[in-house]
Amino acid sequence: MARVGGGVFPRPERSMRRLNLIAALLLAAAASACAPNPIIARDPIPAPGPTDVYACDSKPLPVNAFISDCKPVPASPQVVLRARG
Repeated sequence: MARVGGGVFPRPERSMRRLNLIAALLLAAAASACAPNPIIARDPIPAPGPTDVYACDSKPLPVNAFISDCKPVPASPQVVLRARG
C-alpha cells in the first residue's frame, strides 16, 4: 500500500519555500553588510533656543499643506517681579 504524498523526494512546494527563505536571509545580510553606518534621520536646521523669538505668518494651501514665513524679532527683556511681604 502506497502512502499519499509520501516518498523519497520532498515536496517541491516545501523546497521552494525553504529556498525563498534562504535567499531572503542572504539578501538581508548583504544589504546590512553594505551599510556600515546606520542611516539616522536628522533635521538639517536645529531647533531655536529658548532665547530666540520669531514672528511667523502661515498661509494654508490645498491638500493640508501650509507655507510659513518666520522672521526673527528682537526679544523683550526679562522682567523679574519682587514683592515685599
